[in-house]
Amino acid sequence: MAIDHPASTILGNRYRLIHQVGKGGMALVYQAYDQMLERPVAVKLLRDDFLTDEGFRERFRQEAKSAANLTHPNIVTIYDFGFDENSLFIVMEFVQGTDLKTKIRQKGLFTVQEGIPLILQACAALGYAHRAGIVHCDVKPHNMLVTPDNRLKITDFGIARALSTIDPHEKHDVVWGSPQYLSPEQAQGSAPSPASDVYSLGVVIYEMFTGRLPFETDNSDELASLRLTSDPVPPRQINPLIPAALEEIMLKVLSKEPSQRYRTADQLGRVLQKFGEQFDKYYLVPPQNLQKSDLETQKVNQVPPPLNIISSEDDINSAARVDWKTIGLELACILFVGGLIPFWLYVWFTIRPLL
Repeated sequence: MAIDHPASTILGNRYRLIHQVGKGGMALVYQAYDQMLERPVAVKLLRDDFLTDEGFRERFRQEAKSAANLTHPNIVTIYDFGFDENSLFIVMEFVQGTDLKTKIRQKGLFTVQEGIPLILQACAALGYAHRAGIVHCDVKPHNMLVTPDNRLKITDFGIARALSTIDPHEKHDVVWGSPQYLSPEQAQGSAPSPASDVYSLGVVIYEMFTGRLPFETDNSDELASLRLTSDPVPPRQINPLIPAALEEIMLKVLSKEPSQRYRTADQLGRVLQKFGEQFDKYYLVPPQNLQKSDLETQKVNQVPPPLNIISSEDDINSAARVDWKTIGLELACILFVGGLIPFWLYVWFTIRPLL
């Protein structure tokens, strides 16, 4: 377990611990003060049984360096890491707010208007990391901090793995991440990919809108089996207010096969952005061409007929609408100009002899 440091402890002759603000399976988290730069920081102290593992210390150093290169408004910035006499620690930006897990417990259920903006921020953060070649590996609401002004920031990229160092056929004896949020391939020990983060984010989305996890059991073996052999309860059976289009997205994200999900968080973000825009259009700003009775029926059923959610990146590329009106005008212009050619030739050959 992590060493329980007194508040007076100073790490690396620089970071003064103030009080503990979090606790996980791998570390304790403290609010601290950077005495050199005179600013508040968060310090994560890893379990003391990692201190003597030279291999882990080197891997931790490399992962901390990779994560420190991530600069994004929705990612908690890593400032420093080090080895104290009795501690292995990482220093991060201190974020005022509450983790998303706590907010889920407090709220019970999120509405579409409350949840989608937060999820889009998570997609933006993970998508940025995926483009940088980094997989988070432990996406869960505990690692998502929400500020009082509803800015979401993802933390704990210190245990991320660089994609460039992962062999797709590599197997691991050590499984990273929290069991309830792990993708099926991670639970089997396979190398994680961006699609693995997408699955874990899908579990978070499911929990936000239903108040439940897709699979709930205290037995890890049973949990792994359910994830591989069973489908989650359709979200609308738990919360009928979930729009059908959002349910479709949620179930796709929780597909057992990575190839059946959205491949990256960026792709999921684009689909959710489109859903959000159409949801706002048909619920928050009633279309002029809909009768009031039709609009009320849509609100009750939560299935706006015009809503068409693109399900994959290939669909996105093929979904561009053909503007037949513009094409028709262009063809008419071509025919008109082409029809004038004989007239101008007639004028040319009629006038030329007179010159």
